[in-house]
Amino acid sequence: MNSVTIIGGGVSGLFSAYYLQKAGHQVTIIEQGNFSDGCSFGNAGMIVPSHIVPLAQPGMISKGLQWMLKSTSPFYVKPRLSLDLMRWGMLFWKHSTEEHVQRSIPILRDISLLSKTLFQELAASGEVDFGWHERGLLMLYKNADTEHEMAEEAHLANRAGVAAEILNSQQVQALEPHIRVDVRGGVYYPGDAHITPNLLIKNLLAYLKKQGVNVLENEEVIGFERKGNKITAVQTANSKHETEELIIAAGAWSPILTEKLGISLPLQGGKGYSFMLKNVKNNIEVPAIMLEARATATPMGGDLRFAGTLEVAGTDLTVNMNRVRGIVQGINNYYPEIEVALPEKEKVWSGLRPCSPDGLPYIGRVKGFDNVTLATGHGMMGVSLGPATGKLVSEVVTGKIPAMNINAFNPLRFT
Repeated sequence: MNSVTIIGGGVSGLFSAYYLQKAGHQVTIIEQGNFSDGCSFGNAGMIVPSHIVPLAQPGMISKGLQWMLKSTSPFYVKPRLSLDLMRWGMLFWKHSTEEHVQRSIPILRDISLLSKTLFQELAASGEVDFGWHERGLLMLYKNADTEHEMAEEAHLANRAGVAAEILNSQQVQALEPHIRVDVRGGVYYPGDAHITPNLLIKNLLAYLKKQGVNVLENEEVIGFERKGNKITAVQTANSKHETEELIIAAGAWSPILTEKLGISLPLQGGKGYSFMLKNVKNNIEVPAIMLEARATATPMGGDLRFAGTLEVAGTDLTVNMNRVRGIVQGINNYYPEIEVALPEKEKVWSGLRPCSPDGLPYIGRVKGFDNVTLATGHGMMGVSLGPATGKLVSEVVTGKIPAMNINAFNPLRFT
């Protein structure tokens, strides 16, 4: 039995702890904030095997440049003098090719399907309640250009073995009996699911504590002790923690930690916002992505969570209300009967998705170290890929053959 220290209390860190403690390890989680602040907590909660196309794809650069000119747009890169941002941008541009998309599709499909299976197993076990629902996902569109684009994606998904159904406006409406949907049509992915992320974090954390996992909040890691090719201790501002295995699952803050190990990790924080509409009288049934608005809607019990935007802003968590206004305006275009007003700033949650430049996560051992493993870089799919990431991390640490080939997730693939 090894002592394992996990830095980061988001979904990747918690699921790594879940599978490592099941494998018999003594696990400590170190979180720099508290568990209600992380990116996983206010996530849209979508479990999306449908998302097989990486963020780095043809046309994304030109689309992003157009969006950057509008203050309410869904995508924004905060201008700043940063060599790390320039390097990330060049790598993103280099990977925005059709060849990269085709290489990535089976990889993203396989890790997503693995994750969904593990979510199903966790729901069936009764160990953790996290609001598991398998109702699919609707990709809604208002115009012909998006319709054409989504028809291509649907064909791509079906060819890859991910079921996708192209629906007209009447067929979309049939899936939503309680509320009017004003769209040209949509693509329905019946294999997708959704959860309530804050419920997952809260209950998974409680379960881990009950299993003897040591959980430390508000502890900032300031350095490491190294002996040869091994990290032997983690130093926080308050204490020192000896360890035999180190997992870095610190989301957008991971590059700050890897820098202390002499590793330059290309990763940028993609800021997203969410807010909750409480006690919705006529709620939606199926989670949806409103494509032109680049916003999402997820039913969570009697409430409805809206989320959106991707603002590449380093580790800046400040709320830009113009971006939130863009989400609100988008919602009213798709669901005219849902009354959504601009929320108060203090009721808007913001979180940073750790975005790799090629749209694939970093999962695996770090070359040059015998006992350091990374689990970050999942972009907007951190919650969706959480269980698979935790399972793969536990297999790497215990020396088992991973449930899938993880070569594409090599943390040092850009060096």
